[in-house]
Formats: sequence, structure tokens, C-alpha cells
Amino acid sequence: MLAPWIFGFLLMWLVPMCISVYYSFTNFNLLNDPEIIGLANYVRIFTQDDTFFQALKVTFTYVLVLVPLRLAFALFVAMLLNKKHKGLGIYRTLYYVPSIIGGSIAVSIVWKQIFGNKGVLMSLLAVFGIEQKMSLLGNPDTALAVIILMGVWQFGSSMLIFLAALKQIPQSLYESAMVDGAQPWKTFTGITLPMLTPTIFFNLILQIINGFRVFTESYIITDGGPLDSTLSYVLYLYRRAFTYFDMGYSCALAWILVLIIGVFTLILFKTQKNWVYYESGGKD
Repeated sequence: MLAPWIFGFLLMWLVPMCISVYYSFTNFNLLNDPEIIGLANYVRIFTQDDTFFQALKVTFTYVLVLVPLRLAFALFVAMLLNKKHKGLGIYRTLYYVPSIIGGSIAVSIVWKQIFGNKGVLMSLLAVFGIEQKMSLLGNPDTALAVIILMGVWQFGSSMLIFLAALKQIPQSLYESAMVDGAQPWKTFTGITLPMLTPTIFFNLILQIINGFRVFTESYIITDGGPLDSTLSYVLYLYRRAFTYFDMGYSCALAWILVLIIGVFTLILFKTQKNWVYYESGGKD
């Protein structure tokens, strides 16, 4: 029964990973045979490639701004939907839909049409007499914010996870707080938030990983521009591989990204004992 999964894992994951590690130590342009050059690709990345640092800066900014906003908004909406309302199932579905279609090429094109030079936003501003020489996507100072906004809009999956966790909190805790006269904010910070920390921890890891892997939005909406202000790490990696045919260099970039994600994940696991509470035994 496990054979199909094992076969798929070996063929589609493990073997390509091993090949990628090998290519990262070679000079390989997809046309000629790989030539082993040792650590030259990695040395070149850190000593000669300014675009690498720009892509890294953009991606870190994206992750550090997007993840807190998405999780905060997802938790806020989940708490609203945790109450009894008419048509609650419909609302949950509507809020979840952006997570399903949000990362698609079609939605990215629509987003580009909304915030582009001749988009809906520019047209609306013109109607109200506000003339803009440059769209939000054409301005290096605001283009990344538009992509981050699209990412925040895709909060549905995190919202559903928070919603499931909220339903697992014993009502007796809230009843005791009500008897003691606790205010809503104290109830949230003293009961809801601590009980949700395992779910926050889980969502945080998922969203950080997904944030570092951002590609479609940057590629379709702005193609990394203007002035590389939205050049995500994965988009730069893609360019090195399939625009400049520098596959060995691209593989080295990919493994640096794996290391970065691994470091972030390790830090979260090492620090969870300081802030993650488990019902069975307090902090982990």
C-alpha cells in the first residue's frame, strides 16, 4: 500500500534533491555536461552577486510584513465566525475561496489590472479628480506593498485552522472568567490567546515557509520590477536557471533558501517552550 507513495517520493523528491545538490557544485548551463567547480557558485553568490542580496531583502521584507498581518487578520475573522450567525457556512466558504484561487495566474493578472497604470484604482482616482503620474505597481516604494496585500487577502486556510482551534477551547474557562468579572480583552489575552498558541505556532511555520516560496505574484504582476523592488528570491532563482541557463548557480541559490527556511524553522522549534502553551502540561 505504501509502494506508490515511496516510488513517488523517490522519483519526484529524493532523487531530484540529490541531483540538485550535485549541480550546485558544478558549472552547468543545461546544454553542456556539468563541470565540477567546487564551492565556486556559493563564493560567487556571497561575494559578487548584488542581485542576490536585493532578492533576499525583498523576500525577508515580504515575509516579515505578510506573516503577522495574515495571521492577525485570519484570527480576527475566525473569532467573528466562531459566533452564531445566520448563513455562517456561506461566510466561511466565501472567506476561504481566496486561499484556493489566490495564488493562481488568473488572479495575479486581475490584481495587476486593478493596480496597474490603466487599472481600476487609477480610474477611480481620476473620477474623484486625483491624478496620479505613476500607479502603485509602477512605484518602487509601493509595488511590494501591493503584492503583500494580495498575500494578506489569502488568509482563508489559516482562518479555518484558527476556527477549528477556537471550537476546542473549553467553554467552562470562559464561564469562569465571566463569573470573575473579566473584561473581553482580559479574556482574550488570558484564555483565548494562550490556548491558541499551539495553533499559532503551526500556522506561523506554514506561513513563513510559504512566504519564502513566493513566486507567482512577483512573476505575473510585476516580473520583479520596478527596479527589482519586488524581485522575490524564487523568481531570481528561476531567472538564473531558465533565463540565463545557469542551472548550477540556480541550484546553489535553491539550497541557500532551504538553509534559510531550515534556520527559521529551527529557531521557532527551539523557542516554542517560551511561548507555546499545551493544555496537558503548560508551556512546552
